[in-house]
Amino acid sequence: MIAEPDGPEDRLRRFATIWSRAVFPVTSTSATRPEFEEQLLPLARRLSEALAARVVDTDEGRAVGAALVDAHCTDPEALTRSLDCVDAYLVLYCGGDGDREDLRSRSARLQHAMAAGFAHALRERTLAEQEAIAQAALEAQGVVAQALHATEARFRAVFEGAAIGIGIADLDGNVLQVNGALLRMFGVSDQTMRGRRVQEWIHPEDAPQTWTLYDELVRGDREHYHLEKAFYRPDGTVLWTNLTVSLLRDADGVPQYQLALMEDTTERRLLNLRLRYEATHDALTGLPNRTLFFERLEKALNAGEGQRFGLCYLDLDGFKTINDSLGHAAGDRLLVEVADRLQSCATAPGEMVARLGGDEFVALTTGPDTESEVDDLAARIMNVLLAPVRIDGRELTVRGSIGIVEGPTGERGPAEVLRSADITMYRAKSAGGNRFELADPEADARAITRHGLTTALPAALDRGEFFIEYQPLVHLGDGSVRGAEALVRWLHPQHGVLGPDRFIPLAEHTGLIVPLGRWVLEQSVRQAREWRERYGENGPLRINVNLSPCQLTHPGLVQDTVDILERAGVEPDALCLEVTESALIGADDDLLKPLRRLAEMGVDIALDDFGTGYSNLANLRRLPVSVLKLDRSFTQSMQQFPADPVDLKIVEGIVSLAHGLNLAVTVEGVETGAQAEQLRILGCDTAQGWYYARPGPPERLHELALVDATG
Repeated sequence: MIAEPDGPEDRLRRFATIWSRAVFPVTSTSATRPEFEEQLLPLARRLSEALAARVVDTDEGRAVGAALVDAHCTDPEALTRSLDCVDAYLVLYCGGDGDREDLRSRSARLQHAMAAGFAHALRERTLAEQEAIAQAALEAQGVVAQALHATEARFRAVFEGAAIGIGIADLDGNVLQVNGALLRMFGVSDQTMRGRRVQEWIHPEDAPQTWTLYDELVRGDREHYHLEKAFYRPDGTVLWTNLTVSLLRDADGVPQYQLALMEDTTERRLLNLRLRYEATHDALTGLPNRTLFFERLEKALNAGEGQRFGLCYLDLDGFKTINDSLGHAAGDRLLVEVADRLQSCATAPGEMVARLGGDEFVALTTGPDTESEVDDLAARIMNVLLAPVRIDGRELTVRGSIGIVEGPTGERGPAEVLRSADITMYRAKSAGGNRFELADPEADARAITRHGLTTALPAALDRGEFFIEYQPLVHLGDGSVRGAEALVRWLHPQHGVLGPDRFIPLAEHTGLIVPLGRWVLEQSVRQAREWRERYGENGPLRINVNLSPCQLTHPGLVQDTVDILERAGVEPDALCLEVTESALIGADDDLLKPLRRLAEMGVDIALDDFGTGYSNLANLRRLPVSVLKLDRSFTQSMQQFPADPVDLKIVEGIVSLAHGLNLAVTVEGVETGAQAEQLRILGCDTAQGWYYARPGPPERLHELALVDATG
């Protein structure tokens, strides 16, 4: 086995070696193969740097393609072999540790740019050769007018030896003379060609100005013109050429003949068409890809007044499960079948279907009445997905979620439209999938805000934008402040102070809840120590900190808690960790083990939002909790007198059960004196709520504690 190169420079050199070995046999150069490799090495380095750049610079790819022509790699086979080499080895040897899918996409863009640069440079080189030949022909125009001129031999050598086609005709269009290269291009004999007239070579794809330029030239109003022109060969095939026609004058300046120089560009045109197709179509399904779709969408959005558009953004439900269980080959066959079905849905004028990547597809409809048409299109898509797909003897059920955006053209750009459709599609998926939803600007705004908050969270923690407010826990018997619950807030630079309901779910989704929760615990424990040092027994006795389900499963929970308590010099009994009841429903011993270890150390565990999880009350016996925090929904009716007798009985039963299990009972959301008194009568131990104090800075909590201590 051959060892892989070690460093980046070695891998770059290996890539250049492979490239030179592939291209050298079809290169017209006097250099040796190692010398040719040294010519390709800087080109390989430019491709490697462009691949690794933050934004792909396609100008680098075009420059490399042009450099191949400068290195005498003018044979089309040299380009084909270069593109194959870049496609197979650039990411492998120069991609580093980057994302493979992204690198392959970047490599594809560089290949397309190389092909474009190669074609442009080759055309410029050919034009230069044509100019040289035309100059020689012009210098030799006396040869045509005067057969015995002394430069006849020179002109004949240029005329017959040229690699491009050359023809001479009179001003009436009668072909007088052609060289061998032109005869080979058309596939005819010299006798056949001489009987033709220039005006016979009309082709349906001629540019509008083609024959206008011709008329101007034969009248003597124009000296030359250049354009791309197609010709029919006798066998019916099409010959594409770069055509330059010049006017030849006699010694007195009178127009005498027309000289045509033709370069055969048929293969190059086919190559460009193939590259264009590959660049704008999905290799797996054959559907238009993201590039072509954005071109069509931008064109649709820039249509004239009175036009509308409708877009359906489809994502298959559960496609990852199929890939994981049956393999990617089965997933690919499923995507091909889905693509065929979607293609059958978009057959009307102004409709198209494209694959954006993965299992994401889009369907576009345009016209003056897309409000109803886009709904019909979405319904057709949902309908064609109903039939199961049979793969490897299995029948797979296909379902999808669709986000629909519809509206007048000229108001939004492609990126904004696709973002709205993407957001709407995920809203349909969140609602259970297998459905379509219409875009809602307000829902879009909320989703964009959530995304902005999500991306800003990590930096916000580093910048110190979070702070903690404290809400007192009051003893219902004597009204003393027994502790406080720590409630984190985010001072956002644009949105102001945000409550935990705005960002805690986002932090849990991204995993940032672990470092954020650790920071809250550390700050809260440090605050508890300051209270005890400054106020002694008159300060809050305990600090309550919330734990999210993600923190419960984090392996460092116990050790982090121990380290924070030890660094702050605070005893474990000064800390109470609150866990929601829903997080512990059906919890196994592995999940409860960290809580049991903390409880054994002396840390109190509170079961928060008790009564909302519909758990079996018998589970309380196996949970390592010492406090029940009764959800406010049970006590809201007690804000008025008299309270609902059913709620009184329920709360009384819960309190009795908790005390029977040696659990303290805390009540949240106490807002009136009548509510507090009723809860005291029922035997609840502590309470918190706006009746006592809203969450605030630690200094205000100190003042409440001192007031309670002094009566």
